[in-house]
Amino acid sequence: MKPLRLWPGVAVAIIQVLLFVFAPLVVPDGMMVALLGGAICSLLLIIWWMFLSRAPWLERIAAMALVAAAVYGAKFTVDLSVAGAGQGFLVYILGLQPMMIAVVAWAYATRNWAPSPRRLALVATVLIALVPINVWRTSGIGGGGGLNAHWRWTPTPEELLLARGAEELKPLPPAPEPSASARPEPGELRRDLAEAASGREGGPPPAAPITPKAEPVAPAPAPIVDVRPAEWPGFRGPNRDSVVRGVRINTDWSAAPPVQMWRRPVGPGWSSFSVRGDLLYTQEQRGNEEIVAAYRVSTGEPVWRHADPIRFYESNGGAGPRGTPTIDKDRVYSMGATGVLNALDARTGKKIWSHDTSSDTKRAVPYWGISSSPLVVGDVVIVSVGGTLTGYEAATGTLRWVGPLHGGSYSSPHLATIDGVTQVVILSAPGAVSVNPADGTLLWDYKWEGGAIIQPAFTEEGDILINAMSATGGVGTRRLSIKHDANGWTPQELWTSNGLKPYFNDYVIHKGHAYGFDNNILACIDLADGKRKWKGGRYGNGQMILLADQDLILVTSEEGEIVLVSATTDQFKELARFPVLDSKTWNHPVVVGNVLLVRNGVEMAAFRLATEGARTSDER
Repeated sequence: MKPLRLWPGVAVAIIQVLLFVFAPLVVPDGMMVALLGGAICSLLLIIWWMFLSRAPWLERIAAMALVAAAVYGAKFTVDLSVAGAGQGFLVYILGLQPMMIAVVAWAYATRNWAPSPRRLALVATVLIALVPINVWRTSGIGGGGGLNAHWRWTPTPEELLLARGAEELKPLPPAPEPSASARPEPGELRRDLAEAASGREGGPPPAAPITPKAEPVAPAPAPIVDVRPAEWPGFRGPNRDSVVRGVRINTDWSAAPPVQMWRRPVGPGWSSFSVRGDLLYTQEQRGNEEIVAAYRVSTGEPVWRHADPIRFYESNGGAGPRGTPTIDKDRVYSMGATGVLNALDARTGKKIWSHDTSSDTKRAVPYWGISSSPLVVGDVVIVSVGGTLTGYEAATGTLRWVGPLHGGSYSSPHLATIDGVTQVVILSAPGAVSVNPADGTLLWDYKWEGGAIIQPAFTEEGDILINAMSATGGVGTRRLSIKHDANGWTPQELWTSNGLKPYFNDYVIHKGHAYGFDNNILACIDLADGKRKWKGGRYGNGQMILLADQDLILVTSEEGEIVLVSATTDQFKELARFPVLDSKTWNHPVVVGNVLLVRNGVEMAAFRLATEGARTSDER
């Protein structure tokens, strides 16, 4: 019998090991390169072993059968976070790679052994090769596809948080009796924010929709009280566009860096913040309870928590809710990852009403969870249940309407006025869908298959920007002109650009240009024609907010830094950066006054930003 032909297998195995070790160090998104390259190498090793190795056919077939059984069995022995990663397929890719390297090592080491001990050694080798995939867990994937790996026996941040025990809540004093007009005097909102920033507590604190039958709610909720407007009422701000006006900050962070006001652990979740006065609202997961919580902006102290006995988890994004609470008058509306919609008292967290929107609409919870943030339009609370817009009576929670049945969306409903007509737009698998907020009837839709996670955007001329994505990232951005006449609504494509391909990272509009992540590299395109002006700056899959008065973008990087970038069209220009968080950060930042609020699935923090013209510490 001819000797084994080992050199092709040894060469491919060495390449595979080098990819795994060095690709993450020298290539952007190197872990994804290592995984894909390793998968190709594993397939080459299978071909080598089965057709080029010269091993006896019994050994060839037995070895591959044993490897297949071991890789399949790993699904039941690895950590839950690994078993579900990559929609359940990653465990096979990760299990096969060390297996095939182990087969090469076994074939080389036992090439001169007798058949019986050689085959026993094969069994032992395959079992040993199962060890690596069983000794680690993942806290999800990064935006570029890399794994956030940890030893399996180390506690998760959520477990450490729960081990601290229950925290003492510091509720607000009883609310005063509402006056005839509850709106604050001019300047009152800014005074509260200034006091919070200085560390002092502020002042008081298909075309036809489905129309369900009204169901009585008992006991009747208290009437909605019109109170002071929120400075940051919900997801991405008052207009859901991540634009801050009336704020100018000092951009010389070497002389006047952000000053930490407080920092505290938080349960997992991809919620952002809503803010009114000295209260912020966010969502998180704590064990088997999905939480809506209120904290002090000035101190980070917890004020109240509302808990639902729900736990949503998937391996890529991890545990916890994905939406952001919405403040409207004296209530906070929240949407959980499985579709539980709550109306809560903004001061106390007391539940006013609650609905299971997935059950109401007969829509299954999407794989990555429901990611909708509620939108209040008049007396209707509108949510997206995986792409199907649904409206509830704000006062009572009565289901008012269910809009066109669509899926494939992790976007939130977006209020727009087009040709003088108020409407709500959602980006979903079909493309863009617009409905009448009063009754959910379809106004118009536009097909661009692929699904969406981010929000639509609107130009000064009233056109709409939409995007589409694929399994591997963003596809592009498209500008639509919506024509309205006696025959109805007609969306018309003006241009499509691959110069800005957002995935799950929202972009901002400023002075006729769009600034955002072209997958995970910052880019700017001209809204006149969609052509790219510049591209630069790798911040992973972060988020951003625009300080419009200053032509300034504040980016939160995926690694937890905040970065200042000039919102100008001539070239990419980074002005400053500062570390604020220590782990994967996909949550949207918030700037209210000169207070910056940031969080991820592990911790949240508040920073005071020096305003433009403020003296530095060296000058005082």
